Amino acid sequence: MPESDASDAKSTYDGYRELGEAAWSWVLDQVREDDGPWLPETVAEDAAKDGPDPTPAKDRDCLYGGIAGLAPVLAEIARHREPTDRERSLAAGIVTRLSAAAKTRTEPSLYDGLSGDVTALRLLAPGTESVALRRLAELASPDGWRTTVGFEAGSDAPLNDIIMGTAGVVLTAVWAGGEFAEPIATTGCEALLRVADRTEAGLDWGIGATTEWRAPNYSHGTAGVASALAVAGAALGRRDFVEAAVLGAQHVLSVGQLDDGGFVVPHSIPPSKREVEPVTYTWCHGPTGTSHLFSALAHAGVAEVSGLGVGELRQRCMTSILTSGVPQRLRPGFWDNDGRCCGTAGVGDVLLDAAQDCGDSDTDTADAESLVRAARVMGDALVERAIRDGAGARWRFLEHRQEHPLLPPGTAWMQGAAGIAAYLFRLARFVETGPDAAVVDRPDQWWAVPERLRTTGGAAVS
Repeated sequence: MPESDASDAKSTYDGYRELGEAAWSWVLDQVREDDGPWLPETVAEDAAKDGPDPTPAKDRDCLYGGIAGLAPVLAEIARHREPTDRERSLAAGIVTRLSAAAKTRTEPSLYDGLSGDVTALRLLAPGTESVALRRLAELASPDGWRTTVGFEAGSDAPLNDIIMGTAGVVLTAVWAGGEFAEPIATTGCEALLRVADRTEAGLDWGIGATTEWRAPNYSHGTAGVASALAVAGAALGRRDFVEAAVLGAQHVLSVGQLDDGGFVVPHSIPPSKREVEPVTYTWCHGPTGTSHLFSALAHAGVAEVSGLGVGELRQRCMTSILTSGVPQRLRPGFWDNDGRCCGTAGVGDVLLDAAQDCGDSDTDTADAESLVRAARVMGDALVERAIRDGAGARWRFLEHRQEHPLLPPGTAWMQGAAGIAAYLFRLARFVETGPDAAVVDRPDQWWAVPERLRTTGGAAVS
């Protein structure tokens, strides 16, 4: 590398790292203690200093917006530098709190319940996750797991998706491994097959068995469910699960568009009654997350779907991201979020996954370089949009449908500074060390990166 390029990379590395540290410092200062650590999900910028203190939310422990969501950040920090005494104490407090709560918790899901506990415990103290896995095994029924999230009023029937439902439980069990993984994953996949809707192209799943509308992308729809079936089918040696995943992918292709060398799927079918973009480019409802379906199929040994190679389909998802205009805010509502679930950090993380999973050919190398450049564009946007002061760094997202669109800063993994900080730390390590940088993998993406780079899960089911 020329000396000037090396200097630029060092400068960028330092900038990403320093901003990640500033964001993490701000998050740490929001952590409270009340029967263990907890985190307010947002912090008002103009809150009166002498006003009433916030109180823990019902879902204070969850991965999405609660204390479990700090575990992936702490795991990333441990790859980046030596944790401080304060960070070690926080990690210990999270493990103590989640280990105790898991014994009686009834919500099973990845982002709201026990599967999130499994994730946090395995990341922070491998072996302690068994208490949450045991609880999941105890709560399992032939239909899956009853929900407490209140998605459909008056119903506790099992849900299907990655965020709130069975697909997320299945992915967590396979990622964690251990004695309970096989029965949990088998129960979950068989339940998913029973509630699948047959379509002209293949199989389809709503969030719940009776949900009439569809969010077909990764977080809440068929792309995510089919990913779970593919990953579990590979781990369990269940060809029927893999075949169902292929049928799910066929349906996703049938409702998407393959124009201009890309691949996008509508946000909602029929179009959402909310004022949202018909097509988005995020982890949750766009090609960013849906690309994981095609890497999951590749992991399961599937070569093609509907005559198209799964590698090509993954690359098409990347093409759609790269040509979409993100992270520019082209118009109100187009790109108003910089978090993991719905915004810039989530896109950057998947771009790095795909870059690190590229092969060694000249074409693969060129593709990887393009993906890394785009991941750095995401990092640069986060640098530009950060709010900086003596308290640290944070981000304010926009809700263009409100009279006052600027939202209070979020603290947590999926919609706040914690998740953004983790991406900045990872990007800094990548810029410093290159494509062999270790990856702190998680239940919903571990198969998207080479096994030699994973630091946590993706273990064989035993």
